[in-house]
Amino acid sequence: MGRTLIAIAIAATVAGPGSRAAAESEAFKARLSPVPVESTRSGVTGSGSATATLTDKKLIVQGAFEGMRSAATIAQIHLGQRGVRGPVMFDLTVTRGASGTVAGTFNLTPVQIEAVRAGRFYIQIHSEGAPDGNLWGWLLAA
Repeated sequence: MGRTLIAIAIAATVAGPGSRAAAESEAFKARLSPVPVESTRSGVTGSGSATATLTDKKLIVQGAFEGMRSAATIAQIHLGQRGVRGPVMFDLTVTRGASGTVAGTFNLTPVQIEAVRAGRFYIQIHSEGAPDGNLWGWLLAA
């Protein structure tokens, strides 16, 4: 018993205050809906959802979409305030179809970690019929 307590005390001292023995994960989710672009508004359909998990500096994104009028061409994570377009941060893997999946795993910088926690990362799926964006949705804390 005495040795166990000493081992625990040494481990706590080595780890230091504020250290975590195991990394905690943070969960985010997004609802994907049509992008409100005037030039393609009448031809944009579809919906979807995505989830993301942030563990340490690794962000893992997975999602699905359906009901688009034309095939997906690319999917990306952008940086922007809710409702405002922003620059591309990462490319996602996407099924090239009217329905399918998106996925990606990324190592984030401290600034990017704060951006995802602040709800400033959004997923955007582009399609043949809507090259400026078919579906989008912000990753928000779950």
